[in-house]
Amino acid sequence: MFKRILIIITVMFSTLVMLSPVKAGDHGMDKGDIVDVAVENGSFTTLVAAVKAAGLVDTLKSEGPFTVFAPTDDAFAKLPDGTVEMLLKPENKDKLVAILTYHVVLGEVMAADVVKLDKAKTVQGQDVMIAVKDNKVMVNNAQVIATDVKASNGVIHVIDTVIMPK
Repeated sequence: MFKRILIIITVMFSTLVMLSPVKAGDHGMDKGDIVDVAVENGSFTTLVAAVKAAGLVDTLKSEGPFTVFAPTDDAFAKLPDGTVEMLLKPENKDKLVAILTYHVVLGEVMAADVVKLDKAKTVQGQDVMIAVKDNKVMVNNAQVIATDVKASNGVIHVIDTVIMPK
């Protein structure tokens, strides 16, 4: 269920990036905060639902800045059946918060800087591993499929897989 939620989050952010008319150098700067950008995109419905269930909306609407590795709805769909539904239950809120905050890094880290890193500390407390393989940027086992989606309080990098803390 956790994977499904993260997949939904990734899909939502990916769709946001792909469907938004963003010009080079613009990167959606007029789109609002991270939550608004995700909602407007439409590809992150699972992620947005998870953020709401986890009680993280106000946090992700705050000043930040944040870097969010956002899984799309398709990424959440890769999770085992029932995972997302299980994570959205109130009794699993702590686990959901841990998963979602594992996708967030404090500060605004643009793609040009991400590729220079081998790891980054997440808000959850653990590191995500970053690597460039075959000209693809990987965050743990997730491929970054869109970068530098600007929001008023940070930046979103869209990933194709929900990443899980250890």
